[in-house]
Amino acid sequence: MSKSQDSSVILSKGQASQGLGTFGGVFTPSILTILGVIMYLRFGWVVGHVGLWQSLLIVTISTSITLLTGLSISAIATDQVVRAGGAYYMISRSLGIETGGAVGIPLYLAQAFSVALYTIGFAESLVQVFPMLSQTLVALITTILVAVLALKSADIAIKAQYFIMAAIVLSLGSLLLGHSVEPTSLPASESPGTVGFWAVLAVFFPAVTGIMAGVNMSGDLKDPQRSIPAGTLAAIGVGYIIYMGIPILLSQWADPFTLVAEPLVMRRMARWGDVILLGVWGATLSSAIGSILGAPRVLQALARDGILPAWLRWLGRGNGPLDEPRLGTLFTLGIALAAVTIGDLNLIAPVLTMFFLTTYLVLNVSAGLETFLQSPSFRPTFKVHWSLSLLGAVGCLVVMFLINAVATVMAAVIVLGIFVWLQRREMQGAWGDVRNGLWMTLVRTSLFQMQTTPDAKNWRPHLLVFSGAPTKRPHLTHLAVDLTHNRGLITLSSVLPSGARSASQQEALTSTIKDYLDRQGIKAFVRLVTAPDPFSGMEKLVDAYGIGPLVPNTVLLGDTEAENTRDRFCQMIATCHQARRNVLIFRSQPEHYPTVGGPKPTRRRIDVWWGGLQANGGLMLILAYLLRTSGRWRNADIYLNLVVPNEPAKAAAEQNLEQLVKSLRIGAIPNVIVARDRAFDNILKTTSQTADLVFLGLAAPEDSFTDYYLDLQRRTSALPATILVLASEDLAFAEVLQKDG
Repeated sequence: MSKSQDSSVILSKGQASQGLGTFGGVFTPSILTILGVIMYLRFGWVVGHVGLWQSLLIVTISTSITLLTGLSISAIATDQVVRAGGAYYMISRSLGIETGGAVGIPLYLAQAFSVALYTIGFAESLVQVFPMLSQTLVALITTILVAVLALKSADIAIKAQYFIMAAIVLSLGSLLLGHSVEPTSLPASESPGTVGFWAVLAVFFPAVTGIMAGVNMSGDLKDPQRSIPAGTLAAIGVGYIIYMGIPILLSQWADPFTLVAEPLVMRRMARWGDVILLGVWGATLSSAIGSILGAPRVLQALARDGILPAWLRWLGRGNGPLDEPRLGTLFTLGIALAAVTIGDLNLIAPVLTMFFLTTYLVLNVSAGLETFLQSPSFRPTFKVHWSLSLLGAVGCLVVMFLINAVATVMAAVIVLGIFVWLQRREMQGAWGDVRNGLWMTLVRTSLFQMQTTPDAKNWRPHLLVFSGAPTKRPHLTHLAVDLTHNRGLITLSSVLPSGARSASQQEALTSTIKDYLDRQGIKAFVRLVTAPDPFSGMEKLVDAYGIGPLVPNTVLLGDTEAENTRDRFCQMIATCHQARRNVLIFRSQPEHYPTVGGPKPTRRRIDVWWGGLQANGGLMLILAYLLRTSGRWRNADIYLNLVVPNEPAKAAAEQNLEQLVKSLRIGAIPNVIVARDRAFDNILKTTSQTADLVFLGLAAPEDSFTDYYLDLQRRTSALPATILVLASEDLAFAEVLQKDG
């Protein structure tokens, strides 16, 4: 469905959708992936080598990184529908397809190797019970059977997860009721303490990397915006509690040598030892099935987006009504079988650690950038401060270097190489000052990379402000600053009479204005032109100002009450409209606009008079939202006013408006007003007389527009500060507010 379609249709469709809940769709698959082979077969090894307190520190460091990443994932997932590809989809849609591909390929390999990690763990535990079996042969057969299961029935893993969860709970309960064990007589391949802290962390870290399981289920969730944050964070929390408790039991009930020598030491400790085997087998097999289901879908998304080479595009094919990636599953099976022949969990686990940490790092960067840039289209219902995402990214990078600096550099080289390969760019020569050359290259590249047509996802106001001398009309400049709030561009313009100043005098005046703006802390361009009359100069700027696709999309100007210039003023509005420039007319006196640091009420109020989501309505809502994120209007109340003729119409209008406000995530307050035979002008005056700012739509300029505008001035003369809005840009502003993924 197009984003520009009626919002009520979108809402009814969402309400009618059915799917998995938070527990079954997110928490259960996530916790099953977290509580896996590392917990059963390597936790004793971890505690045996580094002791109790360092084990708890390893658990805390690992979980902290996944927690911060989980917060970033929650922010991204509640802002967009996450389709096939999981983390790759999220990254590619946030940072671009090149970055997504550079991370998506290592992510796929990590998931493919995870199949081997879990089947080797299953085989290792089975050989502990039946020593006559060959571990490698069992792992190979298990890997093939898991792949066959994925090819035949992808639903089994979901249907069986509750039984596996029960087996894991029983095994943990049996361990909790366990006892200490006698020192082992089995030989150990390494002595306790011979493996360092960061090497042990590298082996343990994959134990906490199940947080993407819920994101991968996004398309099957009933309410993904609620379920993904709640289920993912709950799984991280429960996993942390369990992982903090197990080392205490292990350190109390067994000596370090036994913990290192016996991978299945938990079986001896547990009250019912064989229940531990059920937990091991269930956890390893369910994780292997989850990986063999997830990896081919990432591969399929990579192939369909054109990331893979042309000779591998066949991996994007799907089969059956569910579009299952059977060819991708067979390809993944080949990689997993190759990894199984290595046969060493301790060798495979650090490789997965690097791949997962790289993915988590970029996910944190993606969420941090989106939040830091404050794009109007990025409005997650789960809000995370950009500094937390940055901390998560830094944590990933630091841990990668501490674990293995050489492997980290190699991973960075691989990701950068894939990125450059996808970009297919040629090296550009630099000249002059290297810093200026760099900025020139960035500016040039950015301008040519920008789309020539408006883009709803990245829309923001680029304002051409006809302010005259900024010191005389400061309210226009302040409004422009509040609307852009470091997200868009501002150009303050002034028209000088022809011949009034020489070129050098104009340059001096421009410098004076720039100095004034710098002292005020205002980032804006300054543009002076000469013309026979002010309106001719304004039309010249509207027609010619800008470079390439980077042109002002919105004109901001003050109102005029002079009768001798009203016709020319209205003609200029028509010129802006024809040039596809949005028009904002600010009807206010400078002293009526709030100043930073000055007295202000506890809560400011912005009234938006609603006529529908399309055109003026959509643009007014965006502008009101942008204002309430600025310092002067921080957390202002946005009232969405709608007039209906009678009481029967009020209930339906209130319900529709409340659903619309909830879906847009702007925080507006619906206000449905019954006319009761009152004129709209009276309703407008009565309702908005106590508002701090009023948004009203402006009709498109047509015949008799001057008469219409004169009447509008009369009707709004008693209102507080008012912005008349005319949406002229060739853009469906509803798409900036609504997203279907």
